[in-house]
Amino acid sequence: MVNSLNIKFHNIPASEAVEAEIRKRAEKLSQISDRINRCDVTVETSGKHKHQGHEYEVRIDLTIPGAEIVLNRTHPNEDVYIAVRDAFDAAARKLKEHIHVQRGDVKAHEAHEAHEAPAE
Repeated sequence: MVNSLNIKFHNIPASEAVEAEIRKRAEKLSQISDRINRCDVTVETSGKHKHQGHEYEVRIDLTIPGAEIVLNRTHPNEDVYIAVRDAFDAAARKLKEHIHVQRGDVKAHEAHEAHEAPAE
């Protein structure tokens, strides 16, 4: 369970249904790591109609011991639920990646020296 979940809406009316979707997806993140101290989610639309419909931006800030994971996803779609889904999918990937690095599952790449080809 996420210790602190904060949901904000900018330039878009608050929606209980969207909040429920965000809570559901935040709970799924807590199944990946039970060390999430805080999850701040901001859903906004620029109001600019570059395409038909709205362009939604979803920002997710995850705070875990020793790190903060920040994601911004802009989604040119009329469906805010797709924008939320894509942002949380990206957050899950980043969280898993962070966990693998913390555990040492992923090797750090060493700087490779430039090798010269032998002269002919």
